Amino acid sequence: MDQLWLAHDALVQWLAHGLLEAVWWQMLLFVLVTTHITIASVTIFLHRSQAHRALDLHPLVAHFFRFWLWIGTGMVTKEWVAIHRKHHAKCETVEDPHSPQTHGIKKVLLEGVELYRAESRVQPTMDKYGHGTPDDWVERHVYSRYTWQGVGLLLILDLLLFGAAGAAVWAVQMAWIPVTAAGIINGLGHWWGYRNFEAPDASTNVSPWGILIGGEELHNNHHTYPTSAKLSVKWYEFDIGWMYIRLLEMAGLAKVRKTPPRLALGAVKPVADGQTLQALIANRYEVMAKYGAEMKRAVAAEMERLKQSGAANTARLKDLRLAKAWLHRDEDKIPQTVKPSLQQALGASPSLAKLVAMREELRQLWTRTNVSAEQLVADLQAWCRKAEDSGIAALQEFSFKLRAATA
Repeated sequence: MDQLWLAHDALVQWLAHGLLEAVWWQMLLFVLVTTHITIASVTIFLHRSQAHRALDLHPLVAHFFRFWLWIGTGMVTKEWVAIHRKHHAKCETVEDPHSPQTHGIKKVLLEGVELYRAESRVQPTMDKYGHGTPDDWVERHVYSRYTWQGVGLLLILDLLLFGAAGAAVWAVQMAWIPVTAAGIINGLGHWWGYRNFEAPDASTNVSPWGILIGGEELHNNHHTYPTSAKLSVKWYEFDIGWMYIRLLEMAGLAKVRKTPPRLALGAVKPVADGQTLQALIANRYEVMAKYGAEMKRAVAAEMERLKQSGAANTARLKDLRLAKAWLHRDEDKIPQTVKPSLQQALGASPSLAKLVAMREELRQLWTRTNVSAEQLVADLQAWCRKAEDSGIAALQEFSFKLRAATA
């Protein structure tokens, strides 16, 4: 009888405190650390290494990530990679597995997991986009075959460590990826935030500090340069996933294949040439971002000029504020409700109208695929001459920078 009571007391003690007898803040720390490792596994292994081949990982590191994802998420590498690649290939179309532009933001935020599961059962998606993913014995016979047993193993571990409270710890661990990846990144990352670049989709940077979700917060940067292992591009942006990759690289456990291109400037050439054209096309997103910054400054200068002259009125200033927010965007990305105000602003300012027209002409240099390289060089030279003869300081300075582009 005494032994039964001792066993009963031990069971009660274990249910109340677990093997670690951890207090609440220790359990919270455990949750934060383990979910962060899960996020790191997703962004470094699944996303940057497997889906986009932006870096190579040492086999031991890659297998650690595979094991952790098996117990921490139950996700299958081939399924995740295939769905993500299809998302890029069909972005913002009806075939996109999880675009809030077509499915609606509410559905992606609240039912992102269901969208993922539905697409994972589409065999043509797996066949077309899932190539090159792990296909060894462990993948075939364990990780892909027994997905729920992995997360079940983690549940057992949590219960052993924390007793009954381990169930709550496990629930948070299981919800982490559905909330952060399926919800925030797939949802808000294509709905709300700021954009550094005019990528051909609705991607946004949710935050300039990619810490909570491993750097995936910088989603517009990623869609602009999808094969880059580094997601931050501005000096004020921080990508913690990139920090981990650099640490792995310094330890000889990773090799980065590609990072975002950077526009290099040399001496100003007398005329733009083939090398200038190559540099423009290779760095087109950065070039257009810089051009957009010039347009914003021009609008701000126009607003200040009107205020100083006393000619400003509420309607005109409203049009210019909208112009500052939207003129640097591609035509198909500007809401129809905004366009009348933009037309008013352009009609009252020939210099702004010229900047917009020249922006579109510049963009044509890499969107026209049926024109020879020689013709495109001639068109670029003509664009520079027109810009420098425009009498608009912003255009003149921009043309000089283009003629100085070397890479």
